[in-house]
Amino acid sequence: MKFYKILFLNTLILGTLISISAYSWLAMWLGLEINLLSFIPLMSSSNSYSTESSLKYFIIQALSSMMILFTIILNLYFSILFFNYLIYLMNSALLMKMGCAPFHFWFVEIISGMNWSNAFILLTWQKIAPMILLMYSSMTNLFLNFVIFISLLISGINSWNQTLVKKILALSSINHMSWMLSILFLNHSIWLFYFLVYFFISLCLILMFKNLNITYLSQISSYCTFNKNLKLLFFCNFLSLSGLPPFLGFFPKWLVLSTLLNKNFMFLSLMLIFFTLIMIYIYLMFMFNSLVLKIEEPKMFLIFNEKKILHTSVFLNLSGLTLFTIFFSYF
Repeated sequence: MKFYKILFLNTLILGTLISISAYSWLAMWLGLEINLLSFIPLMSSSNSYSTESSLKYFIIQALSSMMILFTIILNLYFSILFFNYLIYLMNSALLMKMGCAPFHFWFVEIISGMNWSNAFILLTWQKIAPMILLMYSSMTNLFLNFVIFISLLISGINSWNQTLVKKILALSSINHMSWMLSILFLNHSIWLFYFLVYFFISLCLILMFKNLNITYLSQISSYCTFNKNLKLLFFCNFLSLSGLPPFLGFFPKWLVLSTLLNKNFMFLSLMLIFFTLIMIYIYLMFMFNSLVLKIEEPKMFLIFNEKKILHTSVFLNLSGLTLFTIFFSYF
């Protein structure tokens, strides 16, 4: 890795830490700007698609930062008269920074033009500061339910005919954001656990895609046809990402549903279950061809260097069943 990328990666982390630990909204805004200006150089590349993605990302983030700064200034003078409107404006700007529906118009296309390392950062780390700042803010149930419903609907509908793996992961991220938003204001510990599980599963998948240089779903089928170990890795990680039991990805979703039902959010729970079943069906369709094809392993196709971290991911994903057993035993 080049020196300047290490430098900007550190300032990227610093910007996020400044935002989530700030005592004022202005300091929070400053941290977000440091984060933005650090991520743009990391996206720089000779690839024209990366250049286009970095320019689009800068424009969108600058627009949302202007909305946040505008809200902060108005709050100093008109906090009583326009309090509700300012809250909506602030929350909309933070949701736009995350790429959450209905402000997702930029998210999927920009992810598809990035390399895998930058896509992983945008899918995971770049969501931390806006989501924690939403936690500090206040959001009405009507607006929150609207955002969650639109995120579930958009991610489910747009995933049907996708062939690009990066776009599928971006839409999956929008779906997972709806789950995290549903628990964000109710239980911070469960939200953190959910995010860490999502972070880990995304890391495992992106490591495989990066090592194999996979761009399209058809490439996954080609690799899995000739390598049963690789087939197991993809199968476990994809189904864990979808939240299918008994994999690890189901455990945080089960905790979210338990909390929502205890708080009498019945309709929201039903929405989450219904649209997540659609996503699970889509993931199963993705894996169907590679699972039913006959396995052959000629030596010439064993080009994937299976690293220990990828084998460990299978064990941890399958450990979801053990976590359920322990949880039920004590609670």
